[in-house]
Amino acid sequence: MLMNLTLSLFPLGWQHYLLGGLFIGAGAALLFALTGRIGGMSTVFSSSWSYVVQRPFFQQPRFVDSRSWRLVYAAGLILGALIWWLGFAGGAAQATAVPAWQLLVGGFFVGYGARLGNGCTSGHGICGLGSLQLPSLMAVLTFMATAFITANLAARWLA
Repeated sequence: MLMNLTLSLFPLGWQHYLLGGLFIGAGAALLFALTGRIGGMSTVFSSSWSYVVQRPFFQQPRFVDSRSWRLVYAAGLILGALIWWLGFAGGAAQATAVPAWQLLVGGFFVGYGARLGNGCTSGHGICGLGSLQLPSLMAVLTFMATAFITANLAARWLA
């Protein structure tokens, strides 16, 4: 029974998820252990905007002072995805059946939620939970509950 459940939840196997999680956790832990920095991606986004948007929010010292290493961090994530895509996915094009308008609306809500929650899922879920921060636990529980509800509503509404 457990094998059937595992196969139904992970038809392509679970090992690559475990390996990916170990790499992400190791990367976040190394970044913190070697530099004392927390690697959430929503701050990378905000600090990158500080180059071109002169509004006070984006010109805060926490964004301006950290933008150079955050851009290198983001470049590493993109390079890692490119290496995976070329090495393991064979450079095959990735496609989705989700309409572009839904991706845009979803992206807007994710960005708004990350700003509202003072961080994104990677910052709270990986770095915050890894350092046993109670606010990050609350944020992750909120993210997950919202995702479950949204996915179920969207499946019923869009079906």
